[in-house]
Amino acid sequence: MEALKTAKKRTYIPTGIYVLRPGTLIAAVIAVCVAQMALAIPAVLNGLFQQDLGTSSAQLTWISDAFLVPVCVLELSFGVLGDLFGRKRLLVIGAALLAVGDSIAVLTPGTSLPTSTRLLVLWTGVAIAGIGAAAIFPTSLAMVVAGTHTARDRARSVSIWAAALSVGNVASPILGGLAARRRFGADPLAGWKWAILVVLALGVISAVVSLIAAKDSSSPEGRSLDWPGQASIAVGLFALLYAVVQGPTSGWRNWQVLGGFTVAVVFLLVFVLVERRSEAPLLRLDFFHNRNFAAASVITIIGMFAFLGTAYATSIRLSAIQGFSPLKTAIAFVFLNCLALIELPVTIRLLERYSPKWPLCGGLVLMAAGAFWLAAIPAADISLIPVIAPFVLVGLGFALALSALTAVAVNTPPTHLAGMASGTTNMLRDFGFTLGPAVIGAVALSQAAASIRQQVAASAALRHALAAFVASPAHVPADQRPAVLGAVHAVGSGPLGANAVPATVTLPSGQVVPFNPLQHVAFNALSRSYSFGFLLCGAAALVAASLTAVAIRAQSDETMLDLEALDE
Repeated sequence: MEALKTAKKRTYIPTGIYVLRPGTLIAAVIAVCVAQMALAIPAVLNGLFQQDLGTSSAQLTWISDAFLVPVCVLELSFGVLGDLFGRKRLLVIGAALLAVGDSIAVLTPGTSLPTSTRLLVLWTGVAIAGIGAAAIFPTSLAMVVAGTHTARDRARSVSIWAAALSVGNVASPILGGLAARRRFGADPLAGWKWAILVVLALGVISAVVSLIAAKDSSSPEGRSLDWPGQASIAVGLFALLYAVVQGPTSGWRNWQVLGGFTVAVVFLLVFVLVERRSEAPLLRLDFFHNRNFAAASVITIIGMFAFLGTAYATSIRLSAIQGFSPLKTAIAFVFLNCLALIELPVTIRLLERYSPKWPLCGGLVLMAAGAFWLAAIPAADISLIPVIAPFVLVGLGFALALSALTAVAVNTPPTHLAGMASGTTNMLRDFGFTLGPAVIGAVALSQAAASIRQQVAASAALRHALAAFVASPAHVPADQRPAVLGAVHAVGSGPLGANAVPATVTLPSGQVVPFNPLQHVAFNALSRSYSFGFLLCGAAALVAASLTAVAIRAQSDETMLDLEALDE
């Protein structure tokens, strides 16, 4: 490992070595763009999911996490599979799996079946799509890294790959917002299925493009399936993510949650022991002996938590709290991501001329500034105009930070371990992505629920009005009873449900009468709690920026590591 710290980098390209070609880059870029669209599109559709499926807060969170958990758990495994059996094959299979998963999600039954059954179908489809994305993310990056052999080429190609993520972030809300405006069959609230169909079609296109245009590559030397390593990391990460996501709903002292954390600790320790003794490990732990790689790993988790936490809080605020349509929510997300494309030439130039440390630090500071700005804007301001500028700051910062983080991570190991480095980089990024919605949702919703309970306890009038509302199904005509029962159930499901049911209703006679006494209370509680969520994201981005300034060593990346630097 000492060679990794001290070896001077050489830029020779041996005869016959795999070199990235335009067709392969195009296939990789399209694939990662589609995978990111599939990851990002639920953020635009949260409001419709809640209205159509009648989800609780935890169930709504699991729609996004059903995709993110398999992505995070399986990326290391797919990295080694690509190295062993060929990356082109894996890119095609990943896009096909994504399309299959979305096909199942579109088949989610209508309102005639219970919410639990409908969610099971949707979660199954989303999880299968997540498995496909888990193959695409590390494979596409490995194809880029393995085929670039100078710092200039790699900086340019990695920046294009990172920009494709931003394209997916931009395209998903636009397509989702436009598609979701159309009715899907007889159900006016199932328009979200059109958005899923768009991603399905793009997944098929990606598979075809990869099959035709991509050139295959692999790096089987020193790699094996390492079944003990794959099993232990998969069980450990799944248990950890399950406990983090489920904790706010079941309670942090619940035996399942505590059991999840215990299983996670045990199996992650087993993974470390297995990898230390393996002749061909899934992840070379000596990567982390390098200061930049170790620091970049921690910064990736914290920084990506800050970004997707901000994006998730934005989605809930605009759609589920303020009631914006999917299209209007999409407009906001365009400002969050679109300027990254304009920024691309600047990002490439910065990474070519300077150490990634400085663009990374600057990007994280921009993200923090945008998140703090969003925290200061109350949800009562029902307009997109005040949030545009902070969205732009967060989006610009994310694009800059993502490219720089990826450059630091993939430039540390030698090229022949591109699959391992790409799998590790993507796993850490998506682990941060998974924590963002889970932690921010948990903190914000628990705060909002506590605030509502306090206000109800402090007001006799509010308690009386709530009791009358809960008893109201017994006093309405039989044909209206199911709708009123549904409203009572929604209010009792949590802060988001209490906010979704209107405070007043209009009778057939035209008279407006009070209905849900908790709507205004829930709205204000959610506004305050998600503002606190933005503060947490801003603080996380600042912590990551500070770590970058202190821990990352500025280096000149004019050349790449020798192919055998780690093995000498």
